[in-house]
Amino acid sequence: MKQKIKQWHDKNYKRLLLIPIILLLFSFIYLGVFYSSTGDFFKKDISLTGGTSVTLYSSLVPQTLEQDLQLQLEEISTRQIYDIITQEQKAIIIETKTESEITRTVLEEYLGYELNEKNSSFEFTGSTLSQSFYKQLLIALIVAFIFMALVVFIIFRSFVPSAAVIISALADIIMTLTLVNIFGIKLSTAGIVAILMLIGYSVDTDILLTTRVLKREEGDLNSRIFGAFKTGTTMTLTSLVAMALALVIISSFSIILSQIFTIIVIGLFFDLLNTWITNVSILKWYALKKQK
Repeated sequence: MKQKIKQWHDKNYKRLLLIPIILLLFSFIYLGVFYSSTGDFFKKDISLTGGTSVTLYSSLVPQTLEQDLQLQLEEISTRQIYDIITQEQKAIIIETKTESEITRTVLEEYLGYELNEKNSSFEFTGSTLSQSFYKQLLIALIVAFIFMALVVFIIFRSFVPSAAVIISALADIIMTLTLVNIFGIKLSTAGIVAILMLIGYSVDTDILLTTRVLKREEGDLNSRIFGAFKTGTTMTLTSLVAMALALVIISSFSIILSQIFTIIVIGLFFDLLNTWITNVSILKWYALKKQK
């Protein structure tokens, strides 16, 4: 069985590259169209654009509230918070670009009672501060990616294997952003931090694969790839299952952790694709040419 898989992969590894290439092209086109229509590559929440976040300790229906106030509050969105054990609704979170005092007035008129520390909490972030956070996070993301690329080149000292690692990591981020946009998720500061974490997850298995294939000599090329595959997929699937379970448990009461886990789960799924198709195919192509 193992021999048949190796023979099949020897014949089709170049064709398999079409799958990530098509997905990556679609992602670039989608993000390009998205940027041309919105002026940015992803949707941002109020932590990156500025606005008001209100937590109401109430069992109101969020969809009804959102529909009733969409003309009075700018870009309003709502979320529920549940008790992790009983699944009883404990609060509703309202986010809007409208200023804090105007938001308070509108909500008090709608609810028919005064909002205070006992029944609500308000948080307001100015647009200037949010934009500053956004720029700093983007700089951190770019710097992290550049240093990751430098470390990879220093380790392998060869253009093609190093480029394969970097391409796979970049593809993970681009594909994840595309799916996040398709799902309509508004990225917060926590979401960008999750993408930063995703670089580490992506490079981890790629370096494992490249080291096993190029720096070890025991066994043939396919055996080294298969050995790396068993170790790498175990690592990634363990993280994927842990993050998915955490997402299911935490999503009802922590918006920040929910977004982090969602992005990492999506990213790890694409990491499986890009490591074991994109990177493997490029490395195999390179190694066979080098042998010849």
